[in-house]
Amino acid sequence: MPSPKNHRRLDPVLRAIIEVGFIIFLFYSNLLMGEFSRANGRGKTWVFAVEDIFTETNLVIAVVSGLMGYVVVEYLRKKL
Repeated sequence: MPSPKNHRRLDPVLRAIIEVGFIIFLFYSNLLMGEFSRANGRGKTWVFAVEDIFTETNLVIAVVSGLMGYVVVEYLRKKL
């Protein structure tokens, strides 16, 4: 059974993972909405759009943006 001391150390890590994951989710949902709002969206399937947005480049951008967002939010959280 984990001790309460170990549980406290995991809380910030778990919060960071959840917050970065949420930012990544928002990034990809925004990309997906953009795929269907373009002029050539007619006839485009959901599978094609998902394949189009899940690329290595977009993943790197999402992770870097998520980490930057987390750092900014933590900085503001400590300052305010």
